[in-house]
Amino acid sequence: MKTLISVLLLSSVLFAATPNASEKLFVVERESESIAIINRGLVKSHMEKMHNMNHGIIKFDGEDGYLISRDGYVVRFDPMTEKVLNEYKTSKSAIGFVIGKNYVAVANYDDKSVDILTRDLKPIDKIVTGSKNVGIKIYKDMLIFAQMDSDKVSVLKNENAGKGLPKFKPYKEFNVGKMPFDAMIKDHTYIVGFFLSKSFGVIDLDTMKYSEIKVTAKDNKPVLKVPHFGFWSLSDDKTFIPAVGDNAVMVYDKEFNFIKNIEMQGLPVFTSLSPDKKYLAVTFSGKDFPTIQIVDTKTLKILKTFTFKGKVLHLRWSNIDEYLYVSVNGQGNKRDQNKVNVINTKEWYLEREIFNIKHPSGIFIYQTDDKKQ
Repeated sequence: MKTLISVLLLSSVLFAATPNASEKLFVVERESESIAIINRGLVKSHMEKMHNMNHGIIKFDGEDGYLISRDGYVVRFDPMTEKVLNEYKTSKSAIGFVIGKNYVAVANYDDKSVDILTRDLKPIDKIVTGSKNVGIKIYKDMLIFAQMDSDKVSVLKNENAGKGLPKFKPYKEFNVGKMPFDAMIKDHTYIVGFFLSKSFGVIDLDTMKYSEIKVTAKDNKPVLKVPHFGFWSLSDDKTFIPAVGDNAVMVYDKEFNFIKNIEMQGLPVFTSLSPDKKYLAVTFSGKDFPTIQIVDTKTLKILKTFTFKGKVLHLRWSNIDEYLYVSVNGQGNKRDQNKVNVINTKEWYLEREIFNIKHPSGIFIYQTDDKKQ
């Protein structure tokens, strides 16, 4: 009996000593200038007075959290204490940002510039471009962004790489398609989309070679326009693109050869790939706003359809649990439907609903271990 008790005590000590990963959800409350924080399945608190959070974006790097607001504020906060540490207004309208090892770079719409800040948001440089700037990315010691008004992609190089605060200088500039509006980066490849060209541009950042790829769908029909890359999903061997103006998700191979259209319930807006890349969650616009559909990425068949009361504005897969988090925004006479729904992705059912959230939209996850909480 003593031996059994000793084993149990030892097991409990070992278990207690092993850090368990957990996730805190930071949910943008788009109409309230606030963020709801969900911890262990419940709304723990709210971060208030976070400026205009329509299309607010949050990113994490190490123990730092950053957000940009629609009205041009960059805010640094502690994800554990949820306290604001610094803030800086770059412009009247900021659209995107990236976090480097010792800097933060912000692409601005309104004053047509790119701001380079320290990690604690002190200004280093303001690079005036004369254009709305989008699609900002980092590759090695380079900063890459697209100039929406100038039909260009600029590559800047950090002349002080590894020597202290960055000093970015023009390195290469590419004339690209008409009105670049979004971009993504995969390994050494920068991919930029256009509003007015039925194609997308590809830059090899190792060789500095540019090429333009025409995108076609079924029967070699041109795509009306390339949707925002935040809505694309790239697996190891497939690329999933929501069709614009068609009830389909287009599937390409990694060389952008067309495979097939997956017929969907409505007009797809957003595709999100699960961490294991086995499933694709798809959201819709219009009358199908309340619906999401789950696609099996191997068979390319629809596995499950969920419909909620309210508009689905965003979703996010857990990285450590078998959950899909869905922000459901209730409007008009459905204001009581503001919540985050939690879908069990092992058995595919609505497991629970999280309330006390004001008009939720973007969901952003900070992963930590329980010993810090």
